[in-house]
Amino acid sequence: MAVGFFAKRYRRNQRKSLCSMVCIGQAQTVTFDLRQASKQPISLVNLFELVADDLQTLNDNLLSIVGAENPVLISAAEQIFGAGGKRMRPGLVFLVSHATAELAGLKELTTEHRRLAEIIEMIHTASLIHDDVLDESDMRRGKETVHELFGTRVAVLAGDFMFAQASWYLANLENLQVIKLISQVIKDFASGEIKQASSLFDCDAKLDDYLLKSFYKTASLVAASTKGAAIFSRVETDVTEQMYEFGKNLGLSFQIVDDILDFTQSTEQLGKPAGSDLAKGNLTAPVIFALEKEARLREIIESEFCEAGSLEEAIEMVREGGGIRRAQELAREKADDAIKNLQCLPRSAFLSALEEMVMYNLERID
Repeated sequence: MAVGFFAKRYRRNQRKSLCSMVCIGQAQTVTFDLRQASKQPISLVNLFELVADDLQTLNDNLLSIVGAENPVLISAAEQIFGAGGKRMRPGLVFLVSHATAELAGLKELTTEHRRLAEIIEMIHTASLIHDDVLDESDMRRGKETVHELFGTRVAVLAGDFMFAQASWYLANLENLQVIKLISQVIKDFASGEIKQASSLFDCDAKLDDYLLKSFYKTASLVAASTKGAAIFSRVETDVTEQMYEFGKNLGLSFQIVDDILDFTQSTEQLGKPAGSDLAKGNLTAPVIFALEKEARLREIIESEFCEAGSLEEAIEMVREGGGIRRAQELAREKADDAIKNLQCLPRSAFLSALEEMVMYNLERID
């Protein structure tokens, strides 16, 4: 999936330039293939090196923000935030904040930029706590989940408190546009869970249904993160809308890749049994594509894997029936769109990091 765009892509450590250059007197367009763009593995540590200080400040603040009022909440917060995690969403907030701040002529990030990153991470964490309850997961990032340690009641209340705390900080930003934007995300989370719960083992589910559910559960928050960052940089509306579309397309691409990995990685790599979404009746892109060719797969899924070995058979059908390949193509399409959305930004190290975030995601399925 090739894309041409006017920009010079580079890495800080003499990474190979992959995009077009605009020269004096003439413009030369060079296309590149997202599947071949990065010759060296990309790590999130390198991607977020530019905002490492911002992320460190965020980490220092999270525990005090969340757990100051109750010892149980302190323990729950330590369990979640102390477990590490990629901090991808606040990292994106900071990268987009810096990239759009340069466009707006701001010399440094605002207090609103930094508070937005904290709010986004709190909302994401609250959603993880609730997801673990709904999925009855006992491990998260190699540690016992909050509900496993403290019980379901405390876990639900801890997640609720974190949503409420994030909402309180959001209101204090006193920016109605951002308040509406982030409030919609919390609504989308619930919509996504309901949509998923009401469509389990439904072999008639369409790709559009899957993409909408994926938007609700994953991409909505990413899109709000990137648009909110641009809003606080006070750039033009067309730029904030492109940042929203960038976050949406990147979030969808990430979710599709995660759903592919559920079939292609081992239990040890995933930290959970391979095909676990399928086992629960959650039909993702690889399954939806495979169902178009495999009549037997429909029979197995609709029987809810009642026969011994039927789940393993279904997983193999998805792997061998073209579902993985077509899902990979879909992930690349969304990544391709995300790269296009970034063309409104001026060339900078922060823009290069955002481009490489797109590449990093695709590298997970290379």
